[in-house]
Amino acid sequence: MGKPTGFLEIQRRDRGYAPVADRIRHFREFVIPLPENELAAQGARCMDCGIPYCHNGCPVNNLIPDWNDLVYRERWQEAIRELHRTNNFPEFTGRVCPAPCEAACTLNLEDEPVTIKTIECAIVDRAWEEGWIKPEIPKARTGKRVAIVGSGPAGLACAQQLARAGHRVVVFEKNDRIGGLLRYGIPDFKMEKHHIDRRMAQMRAEGVIFRPNTWIGVDVPARELLDRYDAVVLAGGAEKPRDLPVPGRELDGIHFAMDFLRQQNKRVAGDAIPPEEEILATGKRVVVIGGGDTGSDCIGTSIRQGAVSVVQLEILPKPPEKENKLLTWPYWPTKLRTSSSHEEGCERLFSVSTKAFEGKDGKVNKIHLVRVEWNQDEDGRWQMKEVPGSEFTLDADLVLLAMGFVHPVHEGLIQELGPELDPRGNVKADTQNYRTSIDKVFAAGDMRRGQSLVVWAIREGRQAARAVDEYLMGYSELPY
Repeated sequence: MGKPTGFLEIQRRDRGYAPVADRIRHFREFVIPLPENELAAQGARCMDCGIPYCHNGCPVNNLIPDWNDLVYRERWQEAIRELHRTNNFPEFTGRVCPAPCEAACTLNLEDEPVTIKTIECAIVDRAWEEGWIKPEIPKARTGKRVAIVGSGPAGLACAQQLARAGHRVVVFEKNDRIGGLLRYGIPDFKMEKHHIDRRMAQMRAEGVIFRPNTWIGVDVPARELLDRYDAVVLAGGAEKPRDLPVPGRELDGIHFAMDFLRQQNKRVAGDAIPPEEEILATGKRVVVIGGGDTGSDCIGTSIRQGAVSVVQLEILPKPPEKENKLLTWPYWPTKLRTSSSHEEGCERLFSVSTKAFEGKDGKVNKIHLVRVEWNQDEDGRWQMKEVPGSEFTLDADLVLLAMGFVHPVHEGLIQELGPELDPRGNVKADTQNYRTSIDKVFAAGDMRRGQSLVVWAIREGRQAARAVDEYLMGYSELPY
């Protein structure tokens, strides 16, 4: 335990942000790290609880009290070793994870949780600066070959673990760069892409082979992988977006959020976007439909592109400002969350449903909306009902659909291989052996569990790696 009375003596302090007027002028990260002495003080606030709920709240089961104590004692090199025991990529989660660990922190009962996410990010950032993170090359090779389809966090975590176990690992990615959702779904102002490139260099040294621009099921028959590899891991994510089939959907100016975000990430990377394909918010009235993280990313990107106005629509009711801790803790609570992008200038409307899009000369210029109310039926299920006479319209030149993803894309890879799917359309596999219905084919991450968090993808990639290793060798020394 860092300091027995630390949580009584030291107030919570977290990272700050650069001023809005400054940060919206660029696409770089804008979080201001805490100085080292402040990080040590925040680590001292950890209570080293008898039951560390933060450990359970974290999907990868980070050893949080351990490295909080090590940071307090300024033993940073030991801290990164503890952090890497459960998490391959803490620089990713330290930037984009919503921190369910902090929601589960005992001090969150008083709304003052330990700044776990900030300390995690500081540990790994310092480790890179000091040169402590090096390739972990296996002492021997097994001769087994594994193909991983998809290079998002699940695929990368699985690849790194299997390479360290001595297998020959090849990662196939349909896009031109490795990283999946990390590369093309998360804006650079939340996570700059050199973090991915740095890990790729480490993984290459460990023996991982990357094959971008290779679309399995389209460019390369999926069955080829079964012939050439001893095991195949499907980690392609859940990329089928939820659509909004209302009148006027065909109008120009209505796009899926990921198409919009992907383009901007490519611009930041130096790619030229053909003018006829450009999706830009510059000088436009933007409406984002969907209240989650993807919608928030669209808001921040639109503001940086120079949108005239940004409105975010959410069909669900406005959550409470503060959760009832006695009912929700240590679980992830439903409450109003305001992101840094919301703070940059955005109007948010709740309990609103889209009825139709209206346009002129084939381009959208208006959205027809209606207010809704939610009530529980006799069985306790929530039912939505339109409020009579509450119809209204919003002007819109660009509409971004950010309503989540329904399941993996079935065309191509999944159609060709034909694995059994669960009722939601995901590839069916359990969390013990991650085996699909097809021999030597495994599934992990969003492709198996549906749309989820980066940290859940890392967990599933690690666990699937152990399952594959055990399948290939009859046993595994990889951690769960």
